[in-house]
Amino acid sequence: MGVKDNIKNENLLSELGISPFKERIPWIGPDLQTLRDTFSSDELPDVNSSEIRINVPPLKSRKTGGGSLVAYLDKPSSSFCIDGLVLLLHGLGGSTRRKGLTRMASTLVQSNFAVLKLNLRGSDPCRNFVDGTYAAECNSDLIPVLKRAREISYQLTNEYKCVKNIPLFGAGISLGGTILLNACMFDESLLDGLVCISSPLDLNECSSSIERPRNFIYQKWLLNRLIKQTLEDPFGIEEREKNALIMNKKDNIRKINDIRSFDNLITAPRWGYKDVGEYYQKASPFLSLMKNEKSLPKTLFIQSKDDPWVPFLAAERLMEKMKFSNNQKANQFIFTEKGGHNGFHGVKGCWGDQVVAKWFSSLKNI
Repeated sequence: MGVKDNIKNENLLSELGISPFKERIPWIGPDLQTLRDTFSSDELPDVNSSEIRINVPPLKSRKTGGGSLVAYLDKPSSSFCIDGLVLLLHGLGGSTRRKGLTRMASTLVQSNFAVLKLNLRGSDPCRNFVDGTYAAECNSDLIPVLKRAREISYQLTNEYKCVKNIPLFGAGISLGGTILLNACMFDESLLDGLVCISSPLDLNECSSSIERPRNFIYQKWLLNRLIKQTLEDPFGIEEREKNALIMNKKDNIRKINDIRSFDNLITAPRWGYKDVGEYYQKASPFLSLMKNEKSLPKTLFIQSKDDPWVPFLAAERLMEKMKFSNNQKANQFIFTEKGGHNGFHGVKGCWGDQVVAKWFSSLKNI
């Protein structure tokens, strides 16, 4: 990234009234930044929250099934018009219970936004209402959610007595941003603005990154979460899936020993892909955006250069391409030297949460 791009970073942050990111002691380095929310939590104010269920169709690999995703709507206590509704998505193996997501939701609510926190298919809070697991491209789930979110934004417009319809924004943490990007490439009108934080844009590149020896513990932790999540499906799983997931007692091995093999044997066939290669190719926003002139809503990409999970090169190459795009003014990029994977724990709290809230506030009059 050149000097001009660094200046653009600083100019955007200056417009938002936010200083460049600086790590906070003791969370120094990419790994402590990434793991901070596992070790420590924040005191968050109580929130006015309500449960919402959204019907979704069966997985592509199944003719029957389907059910409901569970979301939670958090509303500000303001008696005046709110600035918008934000659909907030968690990352791989996560849920609405993850500390980073609840803190971001709290920051947005305090900034006068309503927040719809979605549990993707397979996450614990909606385990009893829908079968299966989610993928980087799960538009058959996301489009019903986005349509319902738009309806909720109209209801909130009336509830808060706003003069005009409030905007609907989306924010995705890690894989949650990938999922929202894929949905918006299907139909850019689904959202009025989107933020992707530490989001994988090239799935093959990210899979190779997590497979590096330095990430052995990360991959083992993520894989164990995915396997546990899949095996605990109350609707049951196919015999071939069970055989792949459970350790063979005789040989003390299992067919799935990394995220790539999990995606090849579980994710790809469940979502109608022939194998992991086709899944990674077709569900990677970077590849689609580099090949075609796809329109997006106004989008902000936030990415740290020292992210141990998601390489920033795909986002940097995408930024270079979009400089010459007809849609360049609708897309903005913020790269930081430090911050880890969805860390951004700075001297004044979570810098990433503050950027998201300020950026959405800058769009409220669109």
